[in-house]
Formats: sequence, C-alpha cells, structure tokens
Amino acid sequence: MIKILIADDQTLMREGLRTILDLEDDMHVVGTAGNGQETYEMVHKLMPDIVLMDIKMPVMDGIESTKKIKKKFPQTIVLILTTFAEDEYIIEGLANGASGFLLKDMQGDKLIATIRDAARGQMMLPAVIAAKLAARLSHFSSQAQSAIHTERLKEQGIELSEREKEIASLMLLGMSNRQIAKSLFISEGTVKNYISVIYTKIGTNERSKAILYLKELGIENVQ
Repeated sequence: MIKILIADDQTLMREGLRTILDLEDDMHVVGTAGNGQETYEMVHKLMPDIVLMDIKMPVMDGIESTKKIKKKFPQTIVLILTTFAEDEYIIEGLANGASGFLLKDMQGDKLIATIRDAARGQMMLPAVIAAKLAARLSHFSSQAQSAIHTERLKEQGIELSEREKEIASLMLLGMSNRQIAKSLFISEGTVKNYISVIYTKIGTNERSKAILYLKELGIENVQ
C-alpha cells in the first residue's frame, strides 16, 4: 500500500486528487495539507511514502517544505505538482530533493502510473519538463563556459594594438563594420581585417561572443 500525502492550497485540487487515488487498491491518501508548514508537520506525524507537493502555497512554499522534509525524512518521496507557468522551479525543486514532477493537467491514469513508478524509485520527469530542464542546463553550461574563457583571457593578458582597441570599443557600442569604417575614416575591408585579428586573439569567430568577452574583460583592462 502506497501512503500518500497531498499538499495544495486549493481545496478542489486536494479533494479531486484524493478521490482519484483512493479508488486504487494499492494507494491510500493518509492526509491533505494546505501549506508547506502543515505538510512538513503531517509528514512527521503520518510518515507517508509519497508527498504530492504544490509549489505556490501560503505560510511556506513547496520548495522550502520539500527541503525541510528531505533533510529530516530523506526516505520520503516528494513529487512536485506543477503547471507550465511554474517551470522556473524545476532546477530548484530537484536541487532540494524532489524525485520528479507531475503536471496538474495530466490524465488520471497517467498520474496513477507515475506515482507507482516513483514509489519504485524512478525519477519522474514528463517530456515537456525534461525538455525545459535540458534547455536550462544548456544555458547554464554556456554561461559557465563563457566565464571560464573570460578568466583565461584575463590570465593570459590579451594585447591589442591602439587601433584594435578603437575598433573593439566601437564594436561594444553596437556599430556595424560599415559604421566603424566611417567613424575611423578607413575602408570597410580594413575594419574586417582588424576584427579578424581581434577574433583570433580572444579565441572566437562569432561577433556576439567577441562582444561578450570584451565587455566582461573591460576595454580599459585590455592592454
């Protein structure tokens, strides 16, 4: 028998889930809670196997409640009840010990199957949530790589000529090659050559990345 605690500040959601789950022979809803603090206290009292945890609740939100529950009762499985509007909590939920996510609009039979899988120790990530998580991780990875590259450039001491500095500063102002050429009274071909040299020195051939690196380095710090 899978003992389940439902935490949601909406009575209709709590009672609706209770009705669906209590129809299953291998499931029993041992209680319901309307906020994160109450949920934590009921876990201590009722020792459920699984907590279905809403995120946005009064007194204490679902993320903080999950954190407290997993610290005190690490064997308790917490599944976050989420909507598409709350996908910013994906990483935070997993970082604080959640074993997966349930979409609030999923069909009843899918919900039941997911809870059974979670009880067997599986990590539950609906395809749409997994895709959002992958996108977030990719973004964080890109930011980390950019920061590492910038630190390496600072350590290496990038050296630009006075003309290269001028062109780099105009790149940071968002000027196109034609605008830079007009501003410095040189040909557009000459500007392209200088920019190619700048790209080589900072290790990229993409203008957006070059501008990002130059901003992080600070033009006044590029010698």
